Amino acid sequence: MKEVLLGRFKIDPLGLPYIIAEIGVNHEGSLACAKRLIELAKEGGANAAKFQSYKAHTLASIHSPAYWDLSKEPTKNQHELFSKYDRFSRKDYEELASYCNEIGIDFLSTPFDDEAVDYLEPLVPFYKVASADLTNRPFLERIAQKGKTVVLSTGCSTIQEIGVAAETLQKNGCPAIVLLHCVLNYPTKDEDAHLRMIKGLQRDFPKHFVGYSDHTLPDETMSTLVTSYALGAIVLEKHFTHDKSLPGNDHYHAMDVHDLKRLVTLLSKVRTLLGNVEEKQPLSSEDPARANARRSIVLSKSVPIGGALTPEVLTYKRPGTGISPLHWDEVMGKRVVRALEPDHILSWDDIEISKP
Repeated sequence: MKEVLLGRFKIDPLGLPYIIAEIGVNHEGSLACAKRLIELAKEGGANAAKFQSYKAHTLASIHSPAYWDLSKEPTKNQHELFSKYDRFSRKDYEELASYCNEIGIDFLSTPFDDEAVDYLEPLVPFYKVASADLTNRPFLERIAQKGKTVVLSTGCSTIQEIGVAAETLQKNGCPAIVLLHCVLNYPTKDEDAHLRMIKGLQRDFPKHFVGYSDHTLPDETMSTLVTSYALGAIVLEKHFTHDKSLPGNDHYHAMDVHDLKRLVTLLSKVRTLLGNVEEKQPLSSEDPARANARRSIVLSKSVPIGGALTPEVLTYKRPGTGISPLHWDEVMGKRVVRALEPDHILSWDDIEISKP
């Protein structure tokens, strides 16, 4: 695959990545806050503002224990936590999608049940599927049958599980897949990020694009996401908030608009540094250096007309505008057609053989 269409953007391995500001439920049930987060995501330079569409009773059993850092989010039961934030209805998501379209940013929302898959279909340009549903075969089949591209997170998954999920999506009508490396720790420690897995996914799934969904704590240089892009991630996803100091849920490991702006600036610089040529070759900007910083065969002593070129009268100096030292053996022993002075830059016209 050379490129993939994500929303209003064509993404390719040599271009800038598609950035998803994962608002999730950081709006905490407020439609006004959700819209403000969309505005901030647009201001920061994200390509998409993403939410999560679920109802607690279809997502988690009442006997589902927490698996996050309880010092940051003290709720000890998944059903209890999700019940706090499942206030948005289909009409609310339609309103948010319309608002995204109005200000010029892609609307996304991860579905967590069949109903959400269906009502999101006309609202989202592609589906984002959470890591937790990678092994949910009937759910993947339902999504794939919508005929849209799928961006699939791969947290806590084996290569075999990812392969089965990708095959399931393809067999049921999914036209393109982007696999996101992801680690399901909230937050993810730097030593657990394992960004080299991006290269492993590229190797093991060459037919699919690869990106990264980040749960590490943001730093001043946004180093985790910048590094993942340098390793080839074409989609970058990170939780997004308007206030990182807010307690609980996903605020504590999210980026804010200031982080996002720095990220976009840094990615642009890295994109410039990476360039768009993978095969090593001289650049036009190097032409002066190629001509002047390389060496030519130069006379170390004067040579009379008809004199032989021997090691005693030859050396190599800058510039590289004469005969290259690559031809040292070809020149050796040949005779000159004119008298030459010391420091003369030897050319093919000076000797009794024609230029090869």
